[in-house]
Amino acid sequence: MTTLTRDPARPTSAARPGNRWVPRLGGPVWLVWRQHRAAFWTLIGLTLLGVIAMVYLRGQLVDYLSTLDPTTRKSGSMPSEFEDRADPLFSIGSYLGYIPILLGVFLGAPLVAGDLETGTAKLVTSQSVSRLRWLTVKLALPAVLVTLCTGVLTAVFTWWWSPVKSLSESLTWTAFFSVTGPVPVAHALLAFTVGVAVGMVLRRTLVSMVVTLGIVGAIGFVWSECWRSLGNVLTINTHDGVGPAMSPPDLPAQAEQQGQGTYFLTESGDRLDWTTCLEHSENARAHSACMDSQHVVGWSLDYLPASQMHTMQWLGAGIMLAVSAVVVALVIVRGRKRLL
Repeated sequence: MTTLTRDPARPTSAARPGNRWVPRLGGPVWLVWRQHRAAFWTLIGLTLLGVIAMVYLRGQLVDYLSTLDPTTRKSGSMPSEFEDRADPLFSIGSYLGYIPILLGVFLGAPLVAGDLETGTAKLVTSQSVSRLRWLTVKLALPAVLVTLCTGVLTAVFTWWWSPVKSLSESLTWTAFFSVTGPVPVAHALLAFTVGVAVGMVLRRTLVSMVVTLGIVGAIGFVWSECWRSLGNVLTINTHDGVGPAMSPPDLPAQAEQQGQGTYFLTESGDRLDWTTCLEHSENARAHSACMDSQHVVGWSLDYLPASQMHTMQWLGAGIMLAVSAVVVALVIVRGRKRLL
């Protein structure tokens, strides 16, 4: 009998007379939970604390909204006090943005690297447990916990944000794109799997954590710079001129303007930079003559509508999950061929 797994011949509470059935962990699942129970319980505890805090803060915000005049909420002209009430949304949202980094560094990187460094992996695989089974359980149990905890936090945060997302320009969908919907879960799983892969390659816990921090941080930076490219940019064109009485068109509600700003549209459909005829801006007649010489007929604006938010989130999450699956496959292939 080995001390690494439970004795199958030993009666459990489910087999003892008079006891009700109680689910018990056994085998590699029990071992992985036992090894990393401190990290797992910490993750569960922080999730519960985060949920309690967000539920409480949402209750305060909803109570405040109930005291406002309904016409004020519909018009979108919220009092200045509203921004102070909404500040916790930005604070908690920024904290949620660090979850993938923390999971990758403190859970993913030490997961396999610690066992390789201390010799636990060699001891486990010398028993009746195969490498494939050990790796599968080693990856699956934390991944399930990461998915559940991150999903719960994201769902509660989205529930908190929903009543106010259309009441202020600072609370638009672009400000919370990466901390709502499926994106945080997929990002957390990607960071976790990357940490596991780094730990398997480097085989040293501390070094793996430092390298994982750099890689996951780089992934977050690339994501923040590129997620808007997942959307289909729409364009508004006008053909009524650009004179002093003609202002650029208004964007749809909650839309985010793209590109360098407002363009000038010509008769041929070409677009000119906003600096066109800027040197004549102080003289209205000269400016108008310059615009006529360029055949400018109106304005042109590019924007991303709020209606694309969920499609963009699922597309981005799908890409992250696909990369995570590739990383997991590489970890399993390497683990089966060269683990110890």
